[in-house]
Amino acid sequence: MTMGIAEIRAHLPHRYPFLLVDRVVSIELGESIHAYKNLSINEPYFDGHFPDEPVFPGVLLVEAMAQTAGILGFKTMDKTPADGSIYYLVGVDGLRFKRPCVPGDRVDLFASIVSERRGVWKFDVRSEVDGALCASASILCANR
Repeated sequence: MTMGIAEIRAHLPHRYPFLLVDRVVSIELGESIHAYKNLSINEPYFDGHFPDEPVFPGVLLVEAMAQTAGILGFKTMDKTPADGSIYYLVGVDGLRFKRPCVPGDRVDLFASIVSERRGVWKFDVRSEVDGALCASASILCANR
């Protein structure tokens, strides 16, 4: 199953400039998801991070991975923000950055469900560019 931007927008409350998932390549409900974010030099954060050597901010990379996990959770529960359901990022464990992401990169975003208890979901997430690991972590999201 793939998802274009219209369906992504239906499953995430984020909007420009904070919507950080461009397309879902595949999703296995209750299991895992593969999505991506295309990085363009026209993105507003590259003006200041850093003007002479633009780098995708690490906190935004974590947010992109969390949004990917959020889509997986929403789709698995068959809920949307329009239903009054929202995910909050409540924890990040074992975060490691391995390489920077720069304009022109297609950042592949992966998330898999580890567990869910009383509305708190644990996901393993990672990001890659051309098969090279950029970042990885375990994250906690609370469904409210």
